Amino acid sequence: MNVIDATRMRAVASYPDLVEWLRESHLGTIDATDDLLMTQPAAGGGADTLLVRAAWQRGRRIGVKLATVFPANAAGVGPPSVQAVYMLFDGRNGRPLASLDGTELTYWKTAADSALGARFLAREDVETLCMIGAGAQAPHLVRAHCSVRPAIERVTIWNRTREKAEALAAAAPVEGVAFEAIPDIEAACRGAGIISAATAAEAPLVLGEWLQPGQHLDLVGGYKPEMREADTEAFERARVFVDARETTVGVCGDLLVPVKEGRFSPDRIEGDLFDLCRHGLSSPRADGDVTLFKNGGGGHLDLMTASYYVDRVGLE
Repeated sequence: MNVIDATRMRAVASYPDLVEWLRESHLGTIDATDDLLMTQPAAGGGADTLLVRAAWQRGRRIGVKLATVFPANAAGVGPPSVQAVYMLFDGRNGRPLASLDGTELTYWKTAADSALGARFLAREDVETLCMIGAGAQAPHLVRAHCSVRPAIERVTIWNRTREKAEALAAAAPVEGVAFEAIPDIEAACRGAGIISAATAAEAPLVLGEWLQPGQHLDLVGGYKPEMREADTEAFERARVFVDARETTVGVCGDLLVPVKEGRFSPDRIEGDLFDLCRHGLSSPRADGDVTLFKNGGGGHLDLMTASYYVDRVGLE
């Protein structure tokens, strides 16, 4: 069995290439997906999580990701808060094909997922990106969004801990783009063409009243019912899209709460990535439209991304 580590993965990948791979992959089908989510109380409060995500393309490939989320890790100098391994199998005979660094795969998959959504939904003349959250996922999201919207010339960063926002700004993950840490989240949101949020927030950070005509809102962090990054008004004001209905509707708090409040119906979701990649927007994007993309991930996206690395490394 082949082992593809993070160094090897970074050497063969680029965001324009991976985003296009995901677009083409959504033209095909995934025969089955399933998740297992387990939590235990964390020593310092909150909960630690084990997430198992599986996907099966009959006669082609089978993949399983095992990921742990220990939020307290982000506060120290130890391991990252999200860590994972990925196993890829031959769908024709069940033979193990490769073991991949699941943490690196998750960073790239998550960012390319959001960038593919922005490729369809964000205005092409966007010049400013607001990044909410400055964790390990944030620089990947910045690079991915800039790859599909090359007009971006400024990135503002807001984080609960100002020092982390300043550190990401100093790192400047995209050459030729100006980076700035901003302490006022409202000002950062109001001044951006794209807002991307990747946090573990359980109370809304982005308020619908801040959204401006023409903006695109990308919600990444909330993957459990108790997690929310935007309020209900944001969903009421926007044209709403998701990466996959199965991994967002009834799963993510960003959608669950507005539905429970009776202020948003899942019928208002205009499409997921399968719809967008196969058919495009059902109606053209007007200049003043606010668009919202909920990134919920899913085993199918992990499988698509693992297949990308196996192809680029040349194992088959």
